[in-house]
Amino acid sequence: MTVGISSGAQAQPQSAPITPITPITPIVVTGSREPLAAHQVAADVVVINAERIRASGADSLEDLLRREAGLQILRNGGPGQSAGLSIRGASRGQTLLLIDGVRVGSATLGTPELDTLSLAGIERVEVLRGPGSSLYGADALGGVVHVVTRRAGASAAPMLSLRAAAGSYGAREGSLAAEGRVGAFDLGAALAGERQRGTSALRAGDPFGGFNADDDGYSRRSASARVGYTPAAGHRVGLALYGGRLDNQYDGTEFAPPTFAPDANGDFRNRTRNERVALDYRGAVAPLWTLSARAADESSRSVSGAALTSRFATAREQASIQLSRAVANGSAGGDGNDGGRGQLTMALEQVDETGRSTDYAADAKRRNRAAVLAYAGALPGVPAALPLAVQAEVRSDRNTAYGEHTTGRLGVRWPLLGVGGEGSPWSLRALAGTSFRAPSFNDLVYPGYGVATIRPEKGTSIEFGIDWRGAAVDGGLTWFRNDLRDLIGYEPDATRCPPDPAYSFGCAANVQRARLQGVSLDGRWRWAAAGGGDVRGRLEWLDATDRATGQPLPRRAEWQASLAFEQYLPGAVRAGAEVVHVGSRLDFGARLPSYTTLDLIARWRPAALPLFAWAEGVEVQAKLLNATDRDVEPLLGYQALGRQAWVVVRWQGGF
Repeated sequence: MTVGISSGAQAQPQSAPITPITPITPIVVTGSREPLAAHQVAADVVVINAERIRASGADSLEDLLRREAGLQILRNGGPGQSAGLSIRGASRGQTLLLIDGVRVGSATLGTPELDTLSLAGIERVEVLRGPGSSLYGADALGGVVHVVTRRAGASAAPMLSLRAAAGSYGAREGSLAAEGRVGAFDLGAALAGERQRGTSALRAGDPFGGFNADDDGYSRRSASARVGYTPAAGHRVGLALYGGRLDNQYDGTEFAPPTFAPDANGDFRNRTRNERVALDYRGAVAPLWTLSARAADESSRSVSGAALTSRFATAREQASIQLSRAVANGSAGGDGNDGGRGQLTMALEQVDETGRSTDYAADAKRRNRAAVLAYAGALPGVPAALPLAVQAEVRSDRNTAYGEHTTGRLGVRWPLLGVGGEGSPWSLRALAGTSFRAPSFNDLVYPGYGVATIRPEKGTSIEFGIDWRGAAVDGGLTWFRNDLRDLIGYEPDATRCPPDPAYSFGCAANVQRARLQGVSLDGRWRWAAAGGGDVRGRLEWLDATDRATGQPLPRRAEWQASLAFEQYLPGAVRAGAEVVHVGSRLDFGARLPSYTTLDLIARWRPAALPLFAWAEGVEVQAKLLNATDRDVEPLLGYQALGRQAWVVVRWQGGF
C-alpha cells in the first residue's frame, strides 16, 4: 500500500485573508491499496486532511474520527482512558488500524491501540467505512482506519510548526513538528506531549463497585519521523519511526491475598508503550509498472493494575511486496478526472506475531502469509459513453493458528454525468464482499478461557450508495448490511468447553450471529457570500441485532449525528460550532440515555491586521468543549468530562 499522497483541500497561508477553500478531488489509498481518485473506487472512504485536523475541537484521534467520519466511540471515561471505535456497528476488535501502512494493535487483546497516538504528528486520516479483509486480511471486519504521519511534499520548503495549549482540568499540551526537502532527501517529524488532571473515570454508585473519588488523569508522549531519499526520479526509499507512551489512571478493583477482599482504593494505572520502525521502497520499475516493498517491526507493551499488575506484550514483524500496473482504457476519461485509467495490483505479505503475558503459560506465536489480487478503476475497452468503474479483489490468508481463509469483494461505481449539470456529477455505487476477524491470543491460549480450536469470525456484506460532488455542495447516501457469524464471546456453560477443570466457569467460544444494517448520510455546503464559510453534517441510523435472540447488540446507538458550522469573519477570524448527538444504547442490560454536546470554536490569524503584522504565521484558537456542561455517560458507570475551556497558540514558518 502507498502512503503520503496529498488529499483534500490544502491549508492556506496563515497570514493570508481567509477565503473559502476550493475543493479538490481527494486521492485515496485505503480503499484500493493504490492511489486513486475517490470517485474511482466503489468503497466508502472518508479523508480527513490536515486542515480539518487542525480546525477540529477533537481531544484525541478517536474523538476526531467520531466527529469527522461518524464513527461511534467506546471509551472508559474521558480523554486518555482506554478507547475503541465502532464502524457501522462493528465491535472495537473488528476495526483494523494502520499507521503509514503498518498494522498496529494488540494481538493479545485483539484490538487496535489508539491510546498512544497524538494528533500532533498526523498529516491525514483515511477511514474505510465497511469491511476491507479482501485488501488487508484479518480484523477489517467492520472497517479500516489508516493514519498517515507527516512527510514533506514533492517541493516543500523547510517548515517548522509549534503548538502550545492550556485548558481546564489541568490540561496542558505542546508539540513541535518539522518538514521539508533538502536535495534528494525529504523529512517529516513531530514531538508531542500532553497531560490532564481529568476527573474520576467512574461515577459514584457505579454498578461495578470500583468508584474512587480521586481524579483519573493521564500523560501522553509521542515522537514520529519519516525520512525519504530519492536517488532518481520516480524512486524513493523511506524510513519511518514512531514511539508513543501513555500513562493513565483509572478506577478498578483488585482482590489481593491473603483475604482476597475487594479493594478499590489503589492507584490503578495503565502504562502503554508502542514502538514501530519501517523501511519501504516505491518506484517505477518499468513503463506503467510500480513496485512497492516494506519491512516493519512493531511492538506494544502494557502494564495494568495497582498492587497487583498484569503485563501484556505484542511483537509483530511484517513484510510485503506489491506490484501495480496502470491499465489504460483506450478511450477518453469519462469525467475529466483520469477516468480512463485503472490499477491492477498484486501483493504478497507475511506477518509474524508473538504474544507474551504474565498470565500465559508460554509465549503465543503465529505466522500469517497472504496473497492479494485487486483491480480498481475504469473497465478497459469500455466506451466513454458508459463510464463504469469497477473494484474487484480476492485475498487468500493462511495462518498457522487458525487455518486458511479466502475473502473477496466486487463493486461498481457509475457516474451519472447528465445529472446535476456539468461540474457536479452524481455517482451510483454498489459493493459486496466477504471478511473475517482473527481470534486474539487471549481467545486462543489465555489460561482457563482460551480455546485453541476457536474459529475466526466471518462476515458477508453489501452496500449501495449515491454520491454527489460539486463546487459548493457534495455528499453521499449509503445503505449497508453486514451479516456476521461465529462471533467470539464468553460461553458460561462449562459443558460446551474443553473437558478440563480449568474451564469450570466457562470459556471463549463462537457464540453469536449478528446483523448490522443501516443508512448513513454525509453532506457539506460551502458558500462565498458574507466572507464565506461551510457547514458539514452526518447522520447514521443503525440496526445492530443478535440474530438468535432478536435483541439489540450492546453499546451501539441507533442514531448518531453531527453538525459542524464555520463562518469566515472580517479580521482573519473563523467562528464555528460543532454539535454531536448520540442516541440511547444498551449496556449490561441498562439503557444509557442519549446525549447532545455543543462545542464552540474560534480561530484568529493576527498577522492579517496591520497592527499585528509582526505575528506572521501565528494562529490563536479558543475552544469551549461541551459548552452546555452536559453529563455524558459514554459506557455504563463511566463519565466523560464536563465543560472544558482551551486556548491554543500555533506558529508555522520557514527555517
